Amino acid sequence: MEISTHPDFDGHEMVLYCTDKTTGLRAFIAIHDTSLGLGMGGCRMRAYGSDAEALSDVLRLSRGMTYKCAASGLEHGGAKAVVIDDLDASRRTERLLAFGRVVERLGGLYTTAEDAGISTADVRLMSSTTQHIRNLPLEDGGEGALCTAWGVFHGIQAALEFRGLSDLSGCAVAVEGLGKVGMALCELLNNAGADLIVYDLDEQKLRVAQQKFRATAAASGQIHLTDADVYSPCALGGTLSQKTVPEIRAKIIAGAANNQLSAPLQDKLLWERGITYCPDYIVNAGGVLSVARKGVQFDLTEALARVKTIYDTTHKVLALSEVEGIPTGVAAERFARRRLQG
Repeated sequence: MEISTHPDFDGHEMVLYCTDKTTGLRAFIAIHDTSLGLGMGGCRMRAYGSDAEALSDVLRLSRGMTYKCAASGLEHGGAKAVVIDDLDASRRTERLLAFGRVVERLGGLYTTAEDAGISTADVRLMSSTTQHIRNLPLEDGGEGALCTAWGVFHGIQAALEFRGLSDLSGCAVAVEGLGKVGMALCELLNNAGADLIVYDLDEQKLRVAQQKFRATAAASGQIHLTDADVYSPCALGGTLSQKTVPEIRAKIIAGAANNQLSAPLQDKLLWERGITYCPDYIVNAGGVLSVARKGVQFDLTEALARVKTIYDTTHKVLALSEVEGIPTGVAAERFARRRLQG
């Protein structure tokens, strides 16, 4: 694979293909931009269809981390890792330990954390082979998912206010993806009085949401078609595509998934349709914002206070889009670049 001519390559400072013969580990680590500090970003584990698919994912994710850190006012660079999962559970632990050893050899150029397919417990396991992991809470109580959901929740509130719909009570929100973050977001929205429409591939999770939040379950492939005020993609990326964008009925899109746009063009198409798209790396920055400074113990109350700043950041990006007459994705990138360029 030629990296420098890859369509998702964006002047990345470093892209590593990591293997370990003993455990069968195959992984990519991409460090996009360290202008603001050393690279930090989660590690994702997925059963990719090919190495090329995994490479594309890590390039896009690491670029998003650069803009996420910059827009959030953090002194970290953008980086990301993906581990290619062959679904052999018997070797999973050894592979995670091997990945930790790879991270350790980088000497701090990259600090890793949770992402899809990697739990807090997994990161805690990696801490036995690398010191370059995010500061972890003392207990694994779902704090990371709550912080990410808390950020999306405040991003939604900022967008509603921007559109003149400031009250979540009675507001219809369609949440796609009921993992830890999606379920935590549903709880926050339900407590605020929102009416929930939900979808997940896992029918058990759907039943839990229906019982716990009185949510309405959408049919497979149909949640973006619902008459919701807000559509919140919280599963994997690429849901805003050439097919789905013309069909979306929501006024606002704000979710936890990374890389929601299947291509940059979809940003302009949403803007032209009058849909307020809150760029993913603006509203889903709760995880990285919650990370305590090195040597400082994680404190949930203090972390949630930092994450709440996503409300103001979302407002600033939406206002910039309106004032300059540009799509919100372009506005978010411009907002982040201004900090990157000093």
